Formats: sequence, structure tokens, C-alpha cells
Amino acid sequence: MKNKYLNLYLNYLKYEKKLSNNTIISYETELKEFEDFFPNHNLLQLSTNDLFKFIKYLDNEKKVTARTKSHYITVINNFYVFCLKEDYLKKNPCESIWQPKITKALPQVLTYEEVDKLLDINITNAYTARTKAMLELIYATGIRVTELITLKFNHVDLFNDIIKVEGKGSKERIVPINQSAKKYLEIYLNEYRSSLIKKGKNCDYLFLNNRGLGITRQGFYKLIKKQASEVGITKDISPHTLRHSFATHLLFNGADLRVIQELLGHSDITTTQMYTHLTNEQLKNEYSKTHPRY
Repeated sequence: MKNKYLNLYLNYLKYEKKLSNNTIISYETELKEFEDFFPNHNLLQLSTNDLFKFIKYLDNEKKVTARTKSHYITVINNFYVFCLKEDYLKKNPCESIWQPKITKALPQVLTYEEVDKLLDINITNAYTARTKAMLELIYATGIRVTELITLKFNHVDLFNDIIKVEGKGSKERIVPINQSAKKYLEIYLNEYRSSLIKKGKNCDYLFLNNRGLGITRQGFYKLIKKQASEVGITKDISPHTLRHSFATHLLFNGADLRVIQELLGHSDITTTQMYTHLTNEQLKNEYSKTHPRY
């Protein structure tokens, strides 16, 4: 970043707010684009009209979605809020810019039958054992994909059936695991993980790739897409689909919303409440299919 205030802001996010690396990278990418759009301007002297020019660029040239545009506006506004707080400027040029209206789509979830199909993996080697253990674990716990791939070897306590997860903002939480996930974790750990360790590399991540390093988000995304295709699941699923399915299935079977919030690591209950809409949709679908007078 050329602008020193942008660098100060990113350091603030990293060291004081302790945001995740993925979040900081996202902020940095969008702020860099914002900076590059005004190569000959002082960002602290931009007007609201200048910002509207950037938004027009997002609309007409980048043709971003309303959700993406909203994220850009949020990132830019947060930067100026930081500058106001630190007395680097007197007025926030972004404060009068409205967020676009976003239609919230309900997240994709799997049926019980689709989960069974996805988890139907025949273990024949270290890679199938790893895939089976990862999918079982993410459905058993609802952890985020980043939490899954950064899970450390010593954060798994199979004696007490729990894992220690580092969530957003480096917040740690303890999550229980069920017997199915435990079973396949034990198979992976006891019989296969050692074969993925490469000489001279000492990686403490639980799930390793073919180079003996921690598996990446992209690597796991490819695994789940490949498995879904092989078992005939046509939904466009991602690792987050299993997290959504975990929460929805718990709620549908009577789990308390506050418990689900704690398991998912949501700081705000309103985030967890979206799953009540999903279960309501399921109830309506079941009602329409089964009621004799519908």
C-alpha cells in the first residue's frame, strides 16, 4: 500500500482487532483497488462525489453484485471511521452513502439422505481416509472450513470426545464430536496420517496434503466437489454447505438456538436465527407433501 493511512488501518485490523488473515486479505484487496482508482488523490481529501465515482465504476465496469458492492462500501466506510477515530480527518465522506438493498437467499443445505451419500466413502488409502475424516468432522461439528484446515494435531482430544477450535478473531471454543467422527478420526490418525508426513517436514496441522503440509481451502473445496459428483449429488455444494446442514438438522430435531450459536461460534444470535427460516421452509415443504387436504 502506498497510502500510509491504509497501512496503519490494516495494522490496526491485524494487531488490535485481531481479525483473521482471510478477512485482512479481503480488506487489503478492496482497499488497494480503491487506492488505485485515485492514483493522484489524497484519500483523506476525497469527497462523497469522488466516492460515488468509484461506486459507479463498480456498477458499470466491474459489474459486481449488490452483495459485493455492499462489502466494498463497508470496507471503505470502516477505513474512514478508523481515520476519524484517530483524528486523521474531520468528516467521513462515506457516511451519506447508502448500502444497496440485498435480497438474502437462504443457504443451501443437504437432506439427511444426501449427507449419507456424501459420507459414503470407501477407505482404501490415506487420501480417502483423510477425506472421510474431514467430512465426518465438519458435519459432526459445523466448524468453518478455515477452522477445519487449521486444526492442530494437539487440539484433538479423542479421550474426551472434543476438539479445540480457533474461530474468527482468534476466539477459541470447545466443540464436542460424535462417535462417527471419532471413529474415522481414529482410523485416519492411527493408520494413515503418518504416511502423509514427509521427511524433514514437521507439520502440526491435523489434515495433511500429499506434500506433507496442511491442506488448503481450495484443496478441500475440490475434495468435497469431487465426492459430491461421484455419489450423484447435483446441488452446487461447498464446504460451508455441511456447516449449514449441521445447524439446520440440529434445529429441526429440537436443539436450542443458543446451543447452536455456541457450537457455530456466532458472536450474535441474529446470525444463527437464519436457520429458523430454513427449518420453517422444511416444515412447509413436508406439510405440502404429506397433508391429505393440501
